[in-house]
Amino acid sequence: MLNRIKQRYRYFLCGCLAICLGVLAALIYQYEKNKIPDEIHVAADARTDWKESFSDPLISWDAAVETSQNGNYRISCRLLGMIPLKTVKVSAVEPQQVYASGSPVGIYMETRGILVIDSGEITDAQGIRRTPAAHIIQPGDYIQCVNGIKLTGKKQLIQMVRENQGEQMELEVLRQDELIKLALTPVLTEDGTYKLGIWVRDNIQGIGTMTYIRANGEFAALGHSISDVDTGEQLAISKGELYDARILSVQKGTAGNPGELRGIIDYDKSHILGEITANTGNGIMGKLAEQKQTTLNRTLYTMGMKQEIQTGEAQILCDVGNGIQTYRIEITEIDWNARDSNKSFMIHVVDERLMERTGGIVQGMSGSPIIQDGKLVGAVTHVLVNDPTRGYGIFIENMLEH
Repeated sequence: MLNRIKQRYRYFLCGCLAICLGVLAALIYQYEKNKIPDEIHVAADARTDWKESFSDPLISWDAAVETSQNGNYRISCRLLGMIPLKTVKVSAVEPQQVYASGSPVGIYMETRGILVIDSGEITDAQGIRRTPAAHIIQPGDYIQCVNGIKLTGKKQLIQMVRENQGEQMELEVLRQDELIKLALTPVLTEDGTYKLGIWVRDNIQGIGTMTYIRANGEFAALGHSISDVDTGEQLAISKGELYDARILSVQKGTAGNPGELRGIIDYDKSHILGEITANTGNGIMGKLAEQKQTTLNRTLYTMGMKQEIQTGEAQILCDVGNGIQTYRIEITEIDWNARDSNKSFMIHVVDERLMERTGGIVQGMSGSPIIQDGKLVGAVTHVLVNDPTRGYGIFIENMLEH
């Protein structure tokens, strides 16, 4: 009996050991796999072996398989020379040069329709609490038309509701890229006006940082999308403008309380810098007016490929109220296959001047160009709320793809 118990105990220990070894092997496999990018861009005239950037004694590389006449190819790698790990797509591209900026800019964008922030209760003329829009319209919906009339702004929607006199209204709504029709009936409220019981927005504005400008005036800023502060959803925009902006003060960031650049945006037509044409996950894009292309700070840099980025010292360009200056940071971690492309590597602010003025990374610094080894390699995108000295960056080649 005792021997059987001991034998079972040994089986149990062997089983636990086998499970632990299996989990360890899976973790090592996933770790090694994540160290290799899914796709690599290389300069068409590059002479150096890009695999040197990902050298690892545990990983071996197979012969390249050419996939196009442009010099693109695929190459597979193996763990311990036996276990298939990943196939990497390698694309040859022409070396690019763009102007890094760091200038603060004012942003104004109009939504593609009237954005519904939320719905709620209203008190009708009899003092009864009503929710006329509940379970019909959703936060994040964009109202395009009412009774067949295309809307130009939320003031028009408010006026149409007031003049409706309680008749059912047919709304055409954009929901997750699908147009649907809804019916809502305004309620006569205690103040004598008709309301739908929804909160809406038709524009957004703020301050950000210009990342780069191409020779033809195309630009990118922020390094991440602009999302609605209430719904958290990326805004679908119909049009937008970029304006001159000046930083006047800084709300210093502390643990748990992100700081902010505070400034003035001059919305006079003479101060329009250009047009915003896209709000993407990798930043806002557009084109500067021809006469404004040289008014912003700009310095010509060669684009650094993501495999050229190394952990260690780098610099950011930004204006925190005392003009555009260069500040020291460190790149501490790199994630070649980040789920969010605007969180591809982590940075740590080490410049005492910037720490003294801002506490680290603050709102409004998103888009600040990151320079390493004389090349433009990325842009600042996010701050860690609990540690404002640390944040995330995006590879510049991801921004340039749009």
